[in-house]
Amino acid sequence: MTELAVLARTPADDDHPVEQLTAHPRLPLVAGTAAGSRLVRVWDCGGGRLRELSPVDLGPAGEPDPADWWHRDAPPAVAWHPRDPLLVVADGATLTRWTPDGPSAPEPTAAAHHYLAFSPDGRTLWAAPSGEGASAAVDPATGASAPAPYWDTGVAAHPSGELVTTLVSDQGATFCLFARPGDGPGTAMRTLRQALILDVDGYGTPLFSADGRHLAVRGNAYVESLDIFAFPSLRKVLSTALAEDGAVEWPRDNLAWDARPGVIWIGTPTGALIELDVEAQEAVEHAAPDDVPVSALVATAAGELLAARENGELVLLAVRSEAPAAASAQAPDDDAAAFLAATEALPPDADLEEHLVFTDGTDSWDTEALETVTEASPADPTWLQIQASINRARAQRG
Repeated sequence: MTELAVLARTPADDDHPVEQLTAHPRLPLVAGTAAGSRLVRVWDCGGGRLRELSPVDLGPAGEPDPADWWHRDAPPAVAWHPRDPLLVVADGATLTRWTPDGPSAPEPTAAAHHYLAFSPDGRTLWAAPSGEGASAAVDPATGASAPAPYWDTGVAAHPSGELVTTLVSDQGATFCLFARPGDGPGTAMRTLRQALILDVDGYGTPLFSADGRHLAVRGNAYVESLDIFAFPSLRKVLSTALAEDGAVEWPRDNLAWDARPGVIWIGTPTGALIELDVEAQEAVEHAAPDDVPVSALVATAAGELLAARENGELVLLAVRSEAPAAASAQAPDDDAAAFLAATEALPPDADLEEHLVFTDGTDSWDTEALETVTEASPADPTWLQIQASINRARAQRG
């Protein structure tokens, strides 16, 4: 049996309820952002309490780029350094560094970045633009920037630190790419040949479990979906629609892995938190004392849950379970090594559709295999239906 105990809560402030929470991987620090707001708030959640620290106030917005409609109301991009109490915030063509002493003066950049992530060793800041094209690999110490292969949405590091995953999205299909970090400061990640393929686009940043044995993907632009894959096999172990009819809007940043292997928490529009055992596919609903919806959820470095609510309140929760966390059969480093041994790095300028070997969690595909597909049902993924249609048209032309 699992119980959630309230450790601390902040007063409600419904002007800009937090919609995205980003936790430091090792320190008791969490940053909060919201669409339409240029204020990045930071909390210290150590010792079972919540204490708000100096925020990053980006001030009035500049004139929006008419071509960048997709990110017009997006919250500022943020990234925590993997070890140090350092938060980097992107605002158009500037970067602001936050430390416990407060925010620095904005630093100009060569291009507007809408996604940020530190490499697992902290020696590179990866930055992605709003549109397709080259991303950037930045040396945080010098500010030197080098072009890097395109990625979007976000980057998740495997607990081993030996590989990361990110997305390259398209309306017909999204590739969930795996990559090795670069070899030095300011170096691009090296994309690997093995990948996942997801239907359509609009997914959130992938999320590795604490032990690295599962990968969760929240999306997409059309369905309130949740897909979970085993790692390193990439076998799909769960796929569900959180809302069947689409009438209820679910929070987008609503997943948090428990310290117990295979257990994930889901924040809901009713305010409840759902405890889901992925392999057993058993769920327990932990009801809220009221009906205030969860607007964001994250697991802290200490394994506690921090839930933001639509009334502006934040609640820090301890997860108390009668069953102790079981040890994984294999260490994260071993899982990463097994995955890396079964694939290879792509050339930096490789065409993804031509060079990737990808799976949807059930079947595996590459360019040669896809060229033979001529039949697909309405139940098949959009990308497979499109490929079958293209192949049939080619065959008819002779």
